[in-house]
Amino acid sequence: MSASRFASFSEFFPYYLGEHRNSTCRILHFFGTAGFFAAVVISLIREPQWFGAALGIGVVLGLIGNVIEAKRNAAPVLLSMVVVAAIAHPWVLLGVVWAYGFAWVGHFKIEHNRPATFVYPLWSLIGDFRMWGMMAGGRLWKGDPLAELGWTVRMPGDVTVDRD
Repeated sequence: MSASRFASFSEFFPYYLGEHRNSTCRILHFFGTAGFFAAVVISLIREPQWFGAALGIGVVLGLIGNVIEAKRNAAPVLLSMVVVAAIAHPWVLLGVVWAYGFAWVGHFKIEHNRPATFVYPLWSLIGDFRMWGMMAGGRLWKGDPLAELGWTVRMPGDVTVDRD
């Protein structure tokens, strides 16, 4: 029997933030994700039709992957998204390597934990984008992100998530 999994991204996200309690780790994620976003913008500027189409395909794959992630690891879907984007413009690969490089330094050297992306790859990507957006809006730069938001981490299988 397989281990219990989170049933939805909204259930997963407090856990994701709990894996990023060290502000230096979050800052590394922010910097890495900003580099990924820069690679996406460059790709859109250089190949707007091809990369725009690739982003559209990526969104469809992401919606499919969201359903899969609740049942099992959606790494093949995430890999397909990267391959489609890289075919449209190879600079996106640089952005992916850049983002994961900074994130994994944050986890392995600072947080001393295993990145959630190994078990929940697609939701971790979405979580990173959401965390980046919150940080871009001035939140989560210092202290415990869960305390700042008033959230409690629940583990897979728990039916409630305390959030505001």
